[in-house]
Amino acid sequence: MTEVEAFERVVKILTPLVRNTDALESVENETNILDDLKVNSARLVDMVLSFEDEFEIEIPDEDVDGVNTVGDCVKLIVDKAS
Repeated sequence: MTEVEAFERVVKILTPLVRNTDALESVENETNILDDLKVNSARLVDMVLSFEDEFEIEIPDEDVDGVNTVGDCVKLIVDKAS
């Protein structure tokens, strides 16, 4: 899987969780999930579970702690899916 493919799938998963739809329209790797997209921190668990289901991977809690941006998600997923 390429980073571009992972990025597109990550954005699709994030879309229903986002409260700032304006930021979603210009989303990029540097976009912060909590600060820019305004994803509620309680929904982060849903996000991780969706990533695990979509990409058929397991994401340990300690790996989630380092995820702040869309690009962090993409990198983590590409690394785990390889």
